[in-house]
Amino acid sequence: MADSFLFDIAHTILGKLGSLALQQFSMVFCVKNDLDKLQKTLLTIKDVLLDAEEQQAKNDELANWVEELKEVLYDADDFLDEIEVNGLRRQLLFRNIKGKVSGFFSSFNPVISRLKMAYKIKDIRARLDSIAADKAKFPLSVKVVNDLQRTRDPTCSWIQPSNVIGRNHEKDVMVRHLMQNNSNEENLSVISVVGIGGLGKTTLAKLVYNDERIIEHFQLRIWLSVSQAFDRSKLAASIVSCATNKPCNESLAFNQVITCLQDSLREKRFLLILDDVWNADRPNWVEFRSWLCVGGGGSKVIVTTRNEYVASVMESSYTHKLNSLPDNDCLSLFVKWAFKDGQGKHHPNLVKIGEDIVKKCKGVPLAVRTLGCMLFMETDERKWLSVRDDEIWLLKQKEDDILPALRLSYNQLPCYLKQCFAYCSMFPKGQDIASIMLIQLWMAQGLIQSCSKNEELEDMGARYVKELCSRSLLEEVEAYGSFITFKMHDLVHDLAVSVAQNECSVPHKNFGNSIEKMRHISLHNYSSIKNKLLVLKLKKIRTLFLPHAGSEKESTVSFGGVISRFKYLRVFDLSHSRLEEVPLSIGDLKHLRYLDLSGNDNIKSLPTTICRLQNLQTLRLVLCTQLLKIPRGIKCLISLRHLYITTRETSFLEKGIGCLTTLQSLSILRCENLTSLFEGAEKLINLRTLVIGDCPRLTSLPGGMKFLTALENLMIINCEELNFSDWQDFQGFTSLRSLMIGGLPRLGALPQFACTNSNKLESVRVSTCPGIVDLRTWLENASSLRKLEIVGCPKLTSLPDILSCLRGLMVLKIDKCPELSRRCEKELGEDWSKISHVQEIYLNGVKL
Repeated sequence: MADSFLFDIAHTILGKLGSLALQQFSMVFCVKNDLDKLQKTLLTIKDVLLDAEEQQAKNDELANWVEELKEVLYDADDFLDEIEVNGLRRQLLFRNIKGKVSGFFSSFNPVISRLKMAYKIKDIRARLDSIAADKAKFPLSVKVVNDLQRTRDPTCSWIQPSNVIGRNHEKDVMVRHLMQNNSNEENLSVISVVGIGGLGKTTLAKLVYNDERIIEHFQLRIWLSVSQAFDRSKLAASIVSCATNKPCNESLAFNQVITCLQDSLREKRFLLILDDVWNADRPNWVEFRSWLCVGGGGSKVIVTTRNEYVASVMESSYTHKLNSLPDNDCLSLFVKWAFKDGQGKHHPNLVKIGEDIVKKCKGVPLAVRTLGCMLFMETDERKWLSVRDDEIWLLKQKEDDILPALRLSYNQLPCYLKQCFAYCSMFPKGQDIASIMLIQLWMAQGLIQSCSKNEELEDMGARYVKELCSRSLLEEVEAYGSFITFKMHDLVHDLAVSVAQNECSVPHKNFGNSIEKMRHISLHNYSSIKNKLLVLKLKKIRTLFLPHAGSEKESTVSFGGVISRFKYLRVFDLSHSRLEEVPLSIGDLKHLRYLDLSGNDNIKSLPTTICRLQNLQTLRLVLCTQLLKIPRGIKCLISLRHLYITTRETSFLEKGIGCLTTLQSLSILRCENLTSLFEGAEKLINLRTLVIGDCPRLTSLPGGMKFLTALENLMIINCEELNFSDWQDFQGFTSLRSLMIGGLPRLGALPQFACTNSNKLESVRVSTCPGIVDLRTWLENASSLRKLEIVGCPKLTSLPDILSCLRGLMVLKIDKCPELSRRCEKELGEDWSKISHVQEIYLNGVKL
């Protein structure tokens, strides 16, 4: 990986070197001196890593030095993880053999093992010392992360409207908002334009700025290109210069500049464009805005930004999320850039190929222009076909083309997000990605580092996802409470591939010899001889996606031999394979933290060796429809945080799942024979998400569930025999935030746990519960409710009056409830007055 990835790895290793487990290890193995020297050497190298990674593209010798360093750092990381795994195994042994083991690293470390571990650390230190000694060959300087952020060239307000295609409607929308009177007491309001790089935010702002209606409406118009540095003093001086048509005196004191600024704006209705804003420092903006409020009524500021958070910081009265350009407009724009005026009609065969090329651009005008310019004056059909068939990130591009433009967004990411973003390249283009899954994959790779003992890694991961969405690098597709799916724009995916291509990718025809160095691989056709040979070259792989692997002709033994090679594997996806057995060698993958065996219809049992994976955090066994039972030793998975299971069992072991005290989420799905769950549920003190679905014979929930005080998300669907008669006196889950229930025909009223202590509840979906007739009691305490969905509840014919008091309710969806839908019709329905304050209302799929 490029940029500051290696810097992050070094930072992670330094954190591990200070851990308690490592301190105990150093004392037992007498290698404290070696670890101290390793830490000191790494600190000196880390200081210049950012500069080294920046310069390596121009210096082959330096690139080799960085590559050698990367290998050593990964080896060091693997070694430190091995120490952690050994510690976990000893914890388990202490739990089971009390009194027979006297110390953390006592008799379970024979002499040979001690010598081997000590040799490893000495070897790593020696290699790192050698690399550190070579550092003097290169003119490297200490840099901070912000030094690597490249800025975009300044923009100006001039534009040739004839060069713009397909933005007239959006221009009119913006003009209409700009000419509206302010509803607030201040003389100033902000309008933001948000979208990914290259979508046309600046172009739209220019069109608006030069519109005749705007020129006539505003007494003063000012265009400022802001880019990375939000320097209030310089911005103020620039405004003075634009407003007075003469340079601002550089000798003026700061207070004098502000005075001149206010004098030039006072009582004038002005339009200020702040193009390409990245500043997310609210106090910085609030003070700057206060200087501008001397203008006349109706003054406006337009902010263009890639970051939704910036728009919220600037308290925008209206945020315009820029849409992709329609296909027909994209084609017109492409023809304009690929041909001289009117020449496209003479090359219909090329225009036909151009239609396919435009589809690669996914409605992003800068991408259309980039590819059109590549083909300008080019009439060789083979060249056009090569552009059509190549990935955009492989095409040579100029500084003002699409990938460099998008890369600005990547450059602005904080270090901890860069690796997380690059890891998204593992997923195919266009695939919807569950945020929960992605967070678990990040955790498995150690990409999420806890900043606080009180914050779970999953919560930090959720913040990472939210930040990537805010920066327009991820797009939310659907959300049900905490269950969120998103996708990446194809061009953003190209960006992820381009920054991760040396280590993390789906195999590509231009892989060359780089495959041996890759650590994250996705293969969707393992059965091909080519890919099997490719897998054999993987030496230190950390992620291996092998969905649909195996075949009836392939023996478990031979496949197990392949698996045993991956001793550093953290993530292993064997979903939807055709293997009849999971190889015994799965238990040798001591670093494994994420294992996906879902959708394996032929597997009837799991090897007991799977219970040796003490580092395992996530285990997916969903849709393993022939799996007779889960392993008896599952309680030995002492690090397991997320478990998803489908089995043919009628009930679970008494001392099985209930012993997994580290569980954060548990999903029990498609267990068609299951009649009861498990005892000991009260021990799951960390369980925050519980999903029970498609278990048609399940009649009741264990009483211990009433003690799950950490439970935040609960989903129970399609459990036809389930009733809640034993829960009527229960006072509620005190931490519940999201509730989804559906397909429960025996349910006559919402369960009592949803009716009391529900002041934290934010999202509720009730579907296909034909017995429910009233929501009044349940809604009385739902003061935090933000989203309510009611689907397929025909006996529910009205909404309670209390709904009008839930001022925080943002989204209401009602479907397949005939009488209720009629009563909620806009302006006409009897219940309309109860919901008219809700921002988004959907009746039978139609937004009101």
